Amino acid sequence: MASWVLRILQFAEISSDLSKAPVRLSLVRSVASCLSANVRLVGFRVMVVLAASIISKSGKALASRQFVDMSRIRIEGLLAAFPKLVGTGKQHTYVETENVRYVYQSIEALYLLLITNKQSNILDDLKTLMLLSKLVLEYSPSLDEEGVCKAAFQLIFAFDEAISLGNKENVTVAQVIQNCEMESQGEKLHKLMMQSKINDANEVMRRKVTEIEKIKMERNKTENENFGPKRTPNNFNDMNRDPVFPDIDLFPNKAKEHPSAPSDALTKAPGKGMVLSKEQKKTDQFIKSLEAEGEVILEDTQLSAIQSRSSSSIPPSDPITVTIEEKLNATVKRDGGVSNFYIQGTLALQVLNDVDGFLQLQIEKQDVPGLTFKTHPNINKELFNGQQIVGARDPNRPFPSGQNETHLVRWRIEGLGESFLPLTVNCWPSVHGNTTNVNIDYEASEMFDLQNVVISIPLPALMEAPSVKHIDGEWKYDPRKSVLEWSVILIDQSNRSGSMEFSVPSADPSTFFPISVGFSALNTFSSLKVTAVRPLGEGSSKYSQRVRLVTDKYEVV
Repeated sequence: MASWVLRILQFAEISSDLSKAPVRLSLVRSVASCLSANVRLVGFRVMVVLAASIISKSGKALASRQFVDMSRIRIEGLLAAFPKLVGTGKQHTYVETENVRYVYQSIEALYLLLITNKQSNILDDLKTLMLLSKLVLEYSPSLDEEGVCKAAFQLIFAFDEAISLGNKENVTVAQVIQNCEMESQGEKLHKLMMQSKINDANEVMRRKVTEIEKIKMERNKTENENFGPKRTPNNFNDMNRDPVFPDIDLFPNKAKEHPSAPSDALTKAPGKGMVLSKEQKKTDQFIKSLEAEGEVILEDTQLSAIQSRSSSSIPPSDPITVTIEEKLNATVKRDGGVSNFYIQGTLALQVLNDVDGFLQLQIEKQDVPGLTFKTHPNINKELFNGQQIVGARDPNRPFPSGQNETHLVRWRIEGLGESFLPLTVNCWPSVHGNTTNVNIDYEASEMFDLQNVVISIPLPALMEAPSVKHIDGEWKYDPRKSVLEWSVILIDQSNRSGSMEFSVPSADPSTFFPISVGFSALNTFSSLKVTAVRPLGEGSSKYSQRVRLVTDKYEVV
C-alpha cells in the first residue's frame, strides 16, 4: 500500500501542469489517508473471535481454543471473570467489558462462551455460537465436566474447522464431522492390504500347526509299534498293580546273587525280537539302560516310558474350584450416616472334567440380619434350605464342565448400619487465604483385614501436583483426571487408622467430593463357605476354594 501511494505522489509531482500539482497532491494525500484507515480497519476486523471456550458455572476452564496470540494467564483471567459479570435472572446472551465482549449460551451445568472484540457483528457471533453448540452436543458424550474432558481434543478440532483466523467458516455440522474424520481412500486400501497379509499369515500358521500335529501322531505311532503293540496292554495292567514297584528294587539283589545274569540277558536279548528304530538309537538313555541292565530292566524301562507319556493326561490335583465373592455397595454421607448400603454375593462352581460334574456341595452359613438367598432354577431348593447342600435337582444331570464358572447361589444383605462398614473415611477441607488445607483420615473395622486400599480424592484443576505434607501410605496424582490417589497395601491390626494432609490453591470444599474407595478382603459378611464336596459317582472330592470381598461402588458424598 505504501509503494502504491508513493507512485501516485510521483505521478502528481511530474505532472506537466505545475500550477495544479498542489491540488493533485492534496487530493492524493486524502485518498491515501482514507485507504490507510480502511486498511487498518480491515486488519483489525480480521480477528473477530478471540477464543471459544467451555467452562463450568464456577469459571473452571474445561476446553478452550484461542485464535490469537494470548497467554494462558490472560485467557484464564478472562474466563474466571466471566461468571462474576453474568447476573442472575437476566435474559441477555452477551456481556461487554472495556476490551472484549462475551457471547455465551448456557448448556445445563456449563457455559459455551465466545470471547470477541467489541467491533464484531453480534448477529454473526450468535450464528457462530449456535454452530459450536451443535458441535458440543455431537461430540460430548454427556453435558458435564467429565463428558467434556473426555471429548476435549475432538471439540477443539471441531472448533478449528468451524472458525478460521477468528472468523466463522461457511460449513455445516455434517461437513465439520466429515472433515474431522479425515477419511482417506489410500488409508483404507492400505488397511485392507495389511489385513489381507495378516489373514494369509494366519492361514500359513494353521497349516504348519496341522503338519506338526500329523508328524507327532506318526512319531507316536512308530514308537508304539517299536515297543511291541502285543505287550503294551499287559504293561498298562501291570502299572495299576503295586507289586510292580517292589520288583524294581529286587533287581540289584538278583544281580549280586547271579553274577552271570547280565551276560545271559545280553545273549538272550536278540531272541526277544527287540528292534530299535532310528529315533530310539538317538536316545542315549535307553541304550545305556539296555546295555547295563539287560532284558529284565528293558521291560521296566518300557514301563517308565509309557508312564511318562501317559502322565500328561492326568487331571489337575484340584479339578473342582469353588469361588465365593461378595460385592459391597455403599454411599456414605460426609456428615455421617449411610444412604445406600447393601451386599451382593455369589457362589460359583468350576468343574474341569465331565466325570466330576456329579457332585454336591456341603456349605456352612451364618444367620445374618437382612440375608436372603436365591438359588439357580436347576438347584434343589429343599435340599439347600433343609440340609444346606447345593445339589442339582436332577442327580443324573451333571454340572457344566470347562473353563467357565457356573453361578449356583446368589444372596443379598440389606439393612446394615454404619457400624458394619469395613472402612470409614473422613475429609476435612479448610480454606486459609489463597490455600486450602485438606485433612483425610480412615478407620478400619476389626472384622476385616483390607488389601489394596485406594482412596481417590477429586481435586480442582491444578497447574502442578498438590503439596502432600503427611501421609500414612503412598500417593499418586493423576493430572488428566485431576485425582489424588491415596493407597495402602494392607490394613490390619498394626494400622487400623491412618491420615493424610495436603494443600492446594484456594478451592470450594465441595470440589473434594465424592471420594471413591476401593479395597478387597479374604473374608465375607455372610461367612459362607464350602466345607466338603460329595461326589455322586466316581468323581473326585478334591477341591479348592476362593473367598473374597471386593468393592463395587463405595463413595463418600
